[in-house]
Amino acid sequence: MFGVQFAVSSGRCTRGAFMLLIRVKEDFKVRLGCDYIMVIDTEGLKSPELAQLDDSYEHDNELATLVVGLSDITVINIAMENSMEMNDILQIVVHAFLRMKEVGRKPCCQFVHQNVPDISAHGSNMRDRKLLLEKLNKMTQAAAKMEKKGNNKTFTDVMEYDPERNTWYITGLWNGNPPMAPVNAGYSESVDLFKRSVIEKFMEQKSGDSSAHTIIEFLEWTKSLWKAVKYENFIFSFRNSLVAEAYAQLCTEFNQWDWAFRKNMYSWLMEAETKVSNFGTEAEFKNLDELLIHLKTQALVQLMKGETLILSNLTEFYKRQEGHVHLVEKYKEDFNITANTIRRETENSVKNKLEAAVEIRKGMFRLERIKNNQTATMEKKVQGLIEKCRKSKDLSDQQLEDEFEKMWDETVAELRFPGMEERDIVQNIYHQLWVNFEMKGSSVCEKLSKVGNLSEYGRKPLKVKSKHLGLIKWLWNVSSGKELKFQQVVDHIIEQSKQFVDEKVRTRSDYHKTYTMELLCKVDEILDRHRNLETTAEFQAKLKIHICGHAAREFQKMHLAFIHANDPHHCLEQFKQQYYTDFKDLFNKRDQCQKKANDFTSNCLQPAVKECITKTLGLDLVDEMLSGQNAFAFSTRTFFQFSILEQLLENDDFQDFVRYIENYQVFVHDWILELMVKQFSEGDSLRNVEMNRLKMMVSRIKKAIKNAQMKADEQAARWGEEAQNIQQFIQDICSDLAKELIIPKDPLRSVLALNSAKPEDFSWCLEVLVDEMEQAFTAEFQKGGDVRARLTSLPFQPQKELFNRVFGCGRQCPFCKTPCEAGGKSHTEHFASIHRPQGIGGSRYEDSRKLLCGICSTDVTSEMEFMSPATEGKWHPYKDYRRIYPDWLIQPDTSIQASDYWKYIFSKFNKQFAEKYEAKPADIPPKWRHITQEQATESLKESFQMNRRLN
Repeated sequence: MFGVQFAVSSGRCTRGAFMLLIRVKEDFKVRLGCDYIMVIDTEGLKSPELAQLDDSYEHDNELATLVVGLSDITVINIAMENSMEMNDILQIVVHAFLRMKEVGRKPCCQFVHQNVPDISAHGSNMRDRKLLLEKLNKMTQAAAKMEKKGNNKTFTDVMEYDPERNTWYITGLWNGNPPMAPVNAGYSESVDLFKRSVIEKFMEQKSGDSSAHTIIEFLEWTKSLWKAVKYENFIFSFRNSLVAEAYAQLCTEFNQWDWAFRKNMYSWLMEAETKVSNFGTEAEFKNLDELLIHLKTQALVQLMKGETLILSNLTEFYKRQEGHVHLVEKYKEDFNITANTIRRETENSVKNKLEAAVEIRKGMFRLERIKNNQTATMEKKVQGLIEKCRKSKDLSDQQLEDEFEKMWDETVAELRFPGMEERDIVQNIYHQLWVNFEMKGSSVCEKLSKVGNLSEYGRKPLKVKSKHLGLIKWLWNVSSGKELKFQQVVDHIIEQSKQFVDEKVRTRSDYHKTYTMELLCKVDEILDRHRNLETTAEFQAKLKIHICGHAAREFQKMHLAFIHANDPHHCLEQFKQQYYTDFKDLFNKRDQCQKKANDFTSNCLQPAVKECITKTLGLDLVDEMLSGQNAFAFSTRTFFQFSILEQLLENDDFQDFVRYIENYQVFVHDWILELMVKQFSEGDSLRNVEMNRLKMMVSRIKKAIKNAQMKADEQAARWGEEAQNIQQFIQDICSDLAKELIIPKDPLRSVLALNSAKPEDFSWCLEVLVDEMEQAFTAEFQKGGDVRARLTSLPFQPQKELFNRVFGCGRQCPFCKTPCEAGGKSHTEHFASIHRPQGIGGSRYEDSRKLLCGICSTDVTSEMEFMSPATEGKWHPYKDYRRIYPDWLIQPDTSIQASDYWKYIFSKFNKQFAEKYEAKPADIPPKWRHITQEQATESLKESFQMNRRLN
């Protein structure tokens, strides 16, 4: 068809695979989109020479996979549809197509029926096509079952194939028996039509998924494909540098979309909570329930917009013509599910926070009405006292104070102070534990029923014992090793829970039941992440009771502190001195403008601005980290893993490796925090972030002051000077800022009370004081201070957000415990770029107690067997590990350089690891001892495809 000749054997046919480059003419290059067409030919499938060999089927599979994997269009000659040999060849080819689909390639398939005697028999040909497609569908189902890819039901699921367009019937070359028979003219016409169809297909693919490769890309693909075929990687997975690069790009961009979504929702939630806190300032809604319904509706709209945008970006990503995005087509559904998961989790969180904010505000709203009435009463009493004292002449300061004290005591005695009702938070949390345990079985419920006072639990350390692990005790490496690991997990869960409780307590808000719900969900999430430890339900109950005991004590204190801080009598007494000062100023007819403006600035605006900067600082710092030159620049777990391992190698500290291996989650969190502390302790980045937010807020406040002044001037022009009202002027400023700032209610009430300043004078004083406030904040930012304490005290902690981005699902390899690097939170398959010798995690031989040297990425290509709790004490072939761990993909690798990084580490610290795990040193292979640190670094770069990415 292309006028080429291949080298042939004595049997006049090719053996193996042969390829030739055909140069494309200059005037045709643009239309075709390439400079060369590569033609690959093989007729070696089911060859008689190899038929006698036991592994001939494997050879045919390897050859078919290699040829199909290198091709954009596959032409299958069918000259013997009904023969058993042809069925075998089709079965082999279907396996190859199925494997290619798994790596993102879906080539076009063309079937050519040769030596057809009557090409005009259209009806017969249609029946043949239908029968062929049915046969291919059955073969696809069989191949999918064998390859454990049961979601492929039809041939078109794995191959671009249209029975009408991709099936050809070509008559024989001779009319009769050669060599004396004449040439069949229809043969050339049929071949020419077929050739034109192939060329048209090339043109369609010119800018699509199968666009032309460069020579370098083709060589890289061939190298990786051959390696995969050679080591049977297709039974598990196939990821070469092109796939890794495309996947890294997908993860990077998805993380950017994810962060944009989360940042938008967090910013929206801050505005919503501010609106709830300021309810009553504006008369937009009748009551808080109406406001809650409105906010929930708005939240759903924002969530749907965010999810739609992520999905839209994902769709556009897969439409790109560059970057080999078709190679990661298999991951598209995972990221679709992740987008839905992100929206659903965010929706639950937003809903809980809105309900908590509204419920707490309802309690405060009743108190504020009481406080407003008390303020009005006290203001009236002070005005009456002023008139009374003015009638008396020459009163000394002591006499004025005595009169004020007398009036104050009489008024306080007359007032009623119905505060907030004290709730039993301990009992509330105990009830939520019952709800959480109700589906856990009778033994768990019985354990909870024996709990007397929940607040007495969680005072002593919780120790793990072997009976808490639901494992068969005689299995290898179960007893001390598993107990030690689970003790670390339990300690981590308890520490995380304490941090969560501390964060809630620091808000100085009231307790809400959603706090305990969220806490228990966090515990379940971490336990699920470590479900391989198979803890008993009874111990999980014991752990939750321990955690909730501590939470009950702290949340009860938090609730009581909130009641005390908002007690009407306490709040009134707080401002007694200010009432006395206002009384003297009014009695002596002093100008209150400067004093009231100062009170409003220092007691109302300044804490509101500080709270706003504190709330938004975490968001701004995440943006700063993502735009900087650090491990988060790529925003992928793979790159982050590489950065950590590279630094560990440079530090060369055994204890660092132990911390990384034993408690990966804590290590990563601390590593991120240290990275941020270092970055924001040097230079001006933290101060610049704070200053930018401060300037925005100061500008916004000045604008609100001018707007209030314009309104006051308009009223004065319309109704005269007497229309000016300082209380209304201040309330106008607060209403203007209600979307951004939460002005403290009690100090504001004090500023409004007994205020006789003129709006124009107050406005001028206020602008000057706002400038001074900005200078005071600037001086505070200049000092710097303890960056670590600052980061850990923020309501939105940037280190936690960055941790969630790079930590991922938290799953670990079932053999060597290396962490999963898959992108997207809801991925269905876990994988890692580099695996470790299992002895690094403490695995040892039971008889000799020597640490194991085996590396799972090598073991899965061997004939070795493993035994674990998941196999119920039975030996199982490593090659068939996916029957036991179906959600893990371990990249098989038998190359000499596999895991050189960890081989170097294990060899160097062999004795230290043995001492750590109370075992004997491993029998390190001699070749491992010759690996240098430079080779370990290169192995790390190769494993994570960093040489290609960094260049």
